[in-house]
Order: sequence, then structure tokens, then C-alpha cells
Amino acid sequence: MFLADKWEDYALIDAGDGEKLEYWGKYLLRRPDPLAAWRMSAEKTLWDKADAAYHRSASGGGSWEYFSRRIPERWTIRYGELTFNVKPMGFKHTGLFPEQAVNWDWFSDMIRDAARPIRVLNLFAYTGGATAAALAAGAQVVHVDASRGMVSWAKENMISSGLADKPVRYIVDDVKKFVMREQRRGHEYEAVIMDPPSYGRGPGGEVWKIENELYPLVEECVKLLSDDPLFFLINSYTTGLSAQALTNILRMTAEKNFGGKTESDEIGLPMKSNGLVLPCGISGRWSGE
Repeated sequence: MFLADKWEDYALIDAGDGEKLEYWGKYLLRRPDPLAAWRMSAEKTLWDKADAAYHRSASGGGSWEYFSRRIPERWTIRYGELTFNVKPMGFKHTGLFPEQAVNWDWFSDMIRDAARPIRVLNLFAYTGGATAAALAAGAQVVHVDASRGMVSWAKENMISSGLADKPVRYIVDDVKKFVMREQRRGHEYEAVIMDPPSYGRGPGGEVWKIENELYPLVEECVKLLSDDPLFFLINSYTTGLSAQALTNILRMTAEKNFGGKTESDEIGLPMKSNGLVLPCGISGRWSGE
């Protein structure tokens, strides 16, 4: 398992009974998590100390409930030299996936060790956690997401991390259409990162379903790689899409064209209460060096 165990401003305290209890900086949040399919380990009194909890609605969606003290509209947490803006938002999210830190470390080391210019294409880039890590490691980044609000949030994260003057382009667009335009322009990259949703719609109503769309998209993205590519990273939170499936996709595309090495596994967060690990999706990694 790829384990994100180097956080200081974030901690997963406990998980169980379909929920997780986390410190985001100094604020303790309680959120649903269907993969926490065991009993809670920590005392109930600790769970009851949560500053806020997200409750799912039987009719879909849900809402936050606030308890002992007022949580600010937003606050920041740090990971190494990076600073991210987080806040309780709809659908239980906070604007950051802390388990992805293990991937930030993986590709940041490769970018620093490459000792050459590295151009990174970050697709479905959300609020820019991977963008910030790649910029801090010395890469140039093209950040693509269909949501204008998420791209604005990413820009704020770059400012908070002291990366606003680094070489990054922000693109609000449908990922598939952008990739095809980049091919026509003859643009190349040394690395691709993608975090595709299970299901979604682009700004023009384009439908995305990962089981049908992932492999063709990876095929097209591989065509954007330069003659000396560094890595290709796929993240997925789709239930039922296995690590082996990502391995197969990358071996049939990036590895077939460039050699190198492919590995895929679950990503996870360690729990403070009992030393167990909460699974948080899967990552497929291809490296050319």
C-alpha cells in the first residue's frame, strides 16, 4: 500500500461504523466514509468532541452540523513547504485529499532528481494539490479542470504556498477536448497526472464515465509524452476499479511505448487510534527512469 504517513497538520484519529474522525489543523471533523467497515476504536467521548460533522441525507446530499465552537469559513493546513486552504463544503469534502501526499512525495523526488526541465500535465486537477507539489519540485505545470471555481481555489493555494510566480497555466476546459487540442498543437509533456471522477459532465454537458472513458483518454495522453518521459500517474476513487486494472492500462499504453516500470496499489491513511490503515482509493504509477 502507498501510505500517506508524513502529515503534521492533518491526522486521521479513528475510523469505523462508516465514519472517520480527523484533525484538519486544530479542527476536529467527523465525516462519512463507507470504507470504514469495522467498529470504532477510539472512545465515544473523543468522537463527541468533534467541532463539526457531516450528515448524509436520505434524499441525497447532506449538510454540516457545527458543535462546540465556531469553525472559520476557511483555514490553512501545511504539508512540508506547501500550504492549502480548506473548508467544509458540500458532499462532505474539504477541498483536499490528504492521502494524495504519498503521490506528491513520489513524483516530487523524481522531478528534483531528473536535473532537466519537466513539463507536467495535471488533468482533473481539482484544487491543485498535485500542481503545488510539482511546482515546488521545479516543474512547469498545465493545470486543467472543468470547474472554474476549483481552478480559482487552486490559484489561491498556489498563492498560499508561495508559488504564484512559478510557471503554471490554468485551463478551464473539458479534459478530453483539451488533450486533443494539445496534440494538434504539437505540445509535449514529460509527465501526466490525472484524477478522473467516476462520473461527471464537462462545461458543455460532455458525459464522463470512467469505465468507458479512462483507457481511451490514457491512450491519447501517452501521445503527448515527449521522447524522454518521466512518469504517468492515475488516481481513482471508483469502487470496483482495481489496482490491477490501472496496471493493465499503463502497461498497455505508457510501458508499451516507452518501457519503464508500472506499479499500482491502494493508497491509505494510518489511524492514530489503533495503527490500522483506512483505504482511500488506488493509484497507478508508471515511471520511465
